Amino acid sequence: MDDFRRIANHLAAEIAAGRLRPGDRLPPQRQFARRHGIAASTVARAYGELIRRGLAVGEVGRGTFVRAAASPSEPALSEPARARVDLELNFSMPPEQPALLAASLGGMLRPDVLADALAPMGAAGTPAVREAAAAVLSRPGWTPDPGHLLIAGNGRQAIAAALAALVPAGDRLGVEELTYPLVKGIATRLGITLVPLAMDGCGVLPEAVRSAGPLRAVYLQPTLHNPLGVTMPERRRAEIAATLRELGIYAVEDAIYAFLRDDLPPLAAFAPERVVVADSLSKRVAPGLTVGFAVTPEAIGDRVASALRSGGWTAPRFAVEAATRWLNDGTVAAVQELKRRDAAARQGLVREHLADFAVESDPQAFHCWWRLPGPWRADTFVAAAARRGIAVTPGAAFTVVMAHAPNAVRLALSAPPPGTLATALATLAALAGSGPEDTEVE
Repeated sequence: MDDFRRIANHLAAEIAAGRLRPGDRLPPQRQFARRHGIAASTVARAYGELIRRGLAVGEVGRGTFVRAAASPSEPALSEPARARVDLELNFSMPPEQPALLAASLGGMLRPDVLADALAPMGAAGTPAVREAAAAVLSRPGWTPDPGHLLIAGNGRQAIAAALAALVPAGDRLGVEELTYPLVKGIATRLGITLVPLAMDGCGVLPEAVRSAGPLRAVYLQPTLHNPLGVTMPERRRAEIAATLRELGIYAVEDAIYAFLRDDLPPLAAFAPERVVVADSLSKRVAPGLTVGFAVTPEAIGDRVASALRSGGWTAPRFAVEAATRWLNDGTVAAVQELKRRDAAARQGLVREHLADFAVESDPQAFHCWWRLPGPWRADTFVAAAARRGIAVTPGAAFTVVMAHAPNAVRLALSAPPPGTLATALATLAALAGSGPEDTEVE
C-alpha cells in the first residue's frame, strides 16, 4: 500500500474513533512530516485523500480540518434543502406570479392548441419562440439573431450542450476559480478537466486565461457571478473578448442572472463569433416549467444542436408553447420586474442584519457571499446553521480545487418569504457573533 494511503487510513481511523473530532485542525503538513520522518509531499497527498473521502476540508491560509458537516449525497444547489429555511437553492416566486402565469396558460387547454403543444420538436424550437426569446434576451448593444438561437430543456442543459460541442473528453476548460457547482458535475460526466482561472473585483483576469496553458474553451459568469455577485465591467468584457480572439478559443457565457441587471452588453456583444450565450426562464420565471436558450456563433450552431439532440437536452414542446405565450404577452417582462424589486428588497435585509460582517454582493442579486469571521470555519458554521434549521452553502461547493476552499458561505436569498428571511439572517448574525465553542453543547 502507498505510504500516503496508509497515513490517510490511520487518520481516518482516528476520526472514526473520535480521537480526532469534527472541527479539529490537522497538524501543518511540514510539522507532520518532520514528526514522522516522511516527505512533506506524502503528507500533502494523505491530506488530499482525506479531503477526497469527505473526511476533511482544506481552507486557504488556515490549514486542513476534520469535516464538521457530512458531505451532501446530492450535488450542491441541485435539490431543495431539507432544512426549514432554505438559503441554498435560489428560486424566486413573488406572490403575484402564479396569477400572471395562469392567465397566459388558459388558452392552451383548447383541443386544437393542445394538439400542437403535444407534438414533437427539435433543437431549433419554433420560429415563434426564437423570435420572442431574441427580443426578451436583448440587452443594450446586443440583440441575438433568432436564426442562431437553439432551445434546450433548461439553462443547465444549454450549458452542457455547449460544453459537449466545444470541449472533447479529456480536454481542458477554463472556469473562474469559484464557479457554478453543477458545471463541475457536467464536466465530470463529459470527461472534461476544469482549470481554475484567477479573478479580481472585476471578474476573471485576461492574463489568467492566457497563462492557463492550452484551453479548448472557457465558461464564465460575467453578470452577477455566482457566488461572488461580481459583475464584469464593460472594459474587462472587451479585454476578455480580445483574449478569446488572440487564443482562438470559445467562451460559454452563463447569463442566467443577467435579467436582474441588464444594463451591460453581454460578452457576446464584443466577440459574437467566439461566444455561446446560455440563458433560460428558470430564474426569470420558474424552474418547474422552463426552457433554456443557447445563442451560438454561426460556425458552431450545428455542433451545439447535435449535442442537444444526442444528450437528450432538447425542450418538450408544451413548455416551449407556454414560454412563447409568456414571452409574447408581457408576462415574462412583468415577472422580471417583480423579481428585480424583490431582489433589491432582500439585499436591503442583508445590509440590515449582516452590516457588521464581511459580506460581498450586488444590490440587484439574489445571493451574497459571506467571508466568515474567525474562529468560525465554513463547515462548522454550516453545521451550526443546520442545527438551527437554516441551510447555507459552504464555499467549498464552488471551488475547483477542493483543498483551496475559502472560509466563506453563500446565502441564496430568494426562496423564503421576506419575514422568514429576515429572521434567518438575524439568527445567522447572532451565530456568527458567538464562537463555535458556544454552540457545541446545543
